[in-house]
Amino acid sequence: MSKSIFYHAGCPVCVSAEHDIINLVGSNNVEVVNIGENRNRIFEAEKAGVKSVPALVTPNGSTLHINFGASMADVKG
Repeated sequence: MSKSIFYHAGCPVCVSAEHDIINLVGSNNVEVVNIGENRNRIFEAEKAGVKSVPALVTPNGSTLHINFGASMADVKG
């Protein structure tokens, strides 16, 4: 993985964190994935260690949970 992946579910907490992450690392360095809209990426997020969103998966594979918007169980419905 060459850039970070920021997973979120589209809630206000997540969208705010998305803007902060982009401002910190730059839009060219992060892929933003709204798993509320792209539900086919939920398994990928879980496999990367995402337990709640918003979360940032770094290029070296570390999963950083940012604030708390929703658990993956809530996102999956």
